Amino acid sequence: MKLNKGILFVLLGAGCFGFTPIFAKLGFSYGYSLGEITIVQMIISSFLLWSFTLLKRSSFKGLNKKNILQIMITGCFVGLTSIFYYGSMQYLPASLAIVLMFQFVWIGIILEWIFTKIKPSPTTLLSIILILIGVFFASNIANGDIQGLPVKGFVFGILSAFTYAGFIFFSGKIAVHVDAWTRSSFMVTGSTILVLILFMRDIPTVLPLEKNLLTTAVGVSLFGAVLPPLFYAVGAPLVSGGIANILTSIELPIAILSASLILSETVTPLQWLGTAIILAAIALNELGTNYFKSKRMVRDEEEMKRA
Repeated sequence: MKLNKGILFVLLGAGCFGFTPIFAKLGFSYGYSLGEITIVQMIISSFLLWSFTLLKRSSFKGLNKKNILQIMITGCFVGLTSIFYYGSMQYLPASLAIVLMFQFVWIGIILEWIFTKIKPSPTTLLSIILILIGVFFASNIANGDIQGLPVKGFVFGILSAFTYAGFIFFSGKIAVHVDAWTRSSFMVTGSTILVLILFMRDIPTVLPLEKNLLTTAVGVSLFGAVLPPLFYAVGAPLVSGGIANILTSIELPIAILSASLILSETVTPLQWLGTAIILAAIALNELGTNYFKSKRMVRDEEEMKRA
């Protein structure tokens, strides 16, 4: 029963991320700039997360000046991911922007290799190849549908993948002993400061806060920064890390499906094939790696018994 509850909450958290493109695109359709949307999103996210943290009376144990700064710097990757991801959606269909951002999977593997010297296994290398094949189909290159789309959109999309991979990597290394809600609040604070600095010129245009801008910002805040951590905090401890990573990949088809149904974007069968290949590659990497680890552990135990 616990496993089912864990799976449900992790899926809900990942599913929430899949709806952020709807609100971002909505904001752009109202004529708001990238800076205006991101500023209000980060301020609302910061307010809501700190409210949850203080109401829950989360622990501040283990915090010091050094790791607070490290946590806030790590949080800057969240702000950069939002900027690049939404920036990509200014120029590209949301379904393509999410595919580009999802390259964080193999980029994260490369970061792990560079910083921890852990060489990718053959299964992982095969997964990377499959992901790149999936991207080929999911981006609709085969049909030539990406011709004429601004290069800037693709650059922003890939940058969002790098910053998101950076966030996942460093957030798993920095002050991991600190309460998760407290860490998240400091992270979003660092992200908010960065966004305010980068879009300083847009700050005066945010006020007075219009209803449409508030609706857009609340949407991207709730579905992008508040609800996912809340659901993950409940569900992730109830499932294994490998299963959690597979479940979070549900964000990709949900984002593409919502872009198709709500934003009326055309998604071809080849794009769905590419999406399926990417999801299969993620599952292969997680399940295959865990399988070989367990086999290695069993073999080592048997060798120890013989000795």
